[in-house]
Amino acid sequence: MIQSMTGYARHEFKADWGTATWEMRSVNQRFLETYFRLPEQIRSLENPLRERLRKQLQRGKVECNLRLQIEQKTEGGLCLNEELARSLISSANWVANQSSSAQINPLDVLRWPGVVAQQEDDMDAIQADVMAAFDACLAEFIENRASEGKALERLIEERLDGIAEQVTFVRGRMPEVLQWQREKLLARFEDASIELDPQRLETEMVLLAQKTDVAEELDRLSAHVVETRKILRKGGACGRRLDFMMQEFNREANTLGSKSINTDITAAAVELKVLIEQMREQIQNIE
Repeated sequence: MIQSMTGYARHEFKADWGTATWEMRSVNQRFLETYFRLPEQIRSLENPLRERLRKQLQRGKVECNLRLQIEQKTEGGLCLNEELARSLISSANWVANQSSSAQINPLDVLRWPGVVAQQEDDMDAIQADVMAAFDACLAEFIENRASEGKALERLIEERLDGIAEQVTFVRGRMPEVLQWQREKLLARFEDASIELDPQRLETEMVLLAQKTDVAEELDRLSAHVVETRKILRKGGACGRRLDFMMQEFNREANTLGSKSINTDITAAAVELKVLIEQMREQIQNIE
């Protein structure tokens, strides 16, 4: 199975403490680049999350955004450090005994750092839920990329069929083209009233046929079609290999065009170039 490098997924996880919403999107990239936007409460999870992503993906520029909404608790929201408060009151009473004008203000005691603190949420539980939500979003994200990869595979297969058809067409036309070339050359000699030795004429015809012979190019194009289909069936991160195959396709198509002596063969070479370019554009999206 092949995967596209472009994809999107969104997953929302709800719990008693609040809501975590993951969004993932990716575009084409030569290598794998990952970007995370995380709230400060779970910034420590960035490296583990990045490692999980790298184990699943090979290429692409991937952005992962997390929106975290933690509900404020209405009951038991404050924690009082009674031991610290008693110590402060004792110390304040001693100061008050030293001066008759000194009085203890209970609010001042409560304002002292560490005496009163808002009850903290269980961050371990929140982080565990965030990681689980990330895994669910990543699975959906990979499924989305695989679905688009199937569509790309169908498009490439259609172009491969087109290339195979052009190869068959050119192969079938070559005997006729060579015969046409022979007759055209003989007609020119007759028009010029030039008599050639039959053996010499055959030698020249053989040399000319060798220069215009495209059997090797056609065989290589057929082999490239077979190899490309094999790569598609194997799947995985095959984008670079497929891109290399497009270079090989182009090389043979260019040679075929340079050897062409007939408008039909030239048109076939142009059609091959169009099909190869269409495949190359699609392959740029494959992981």
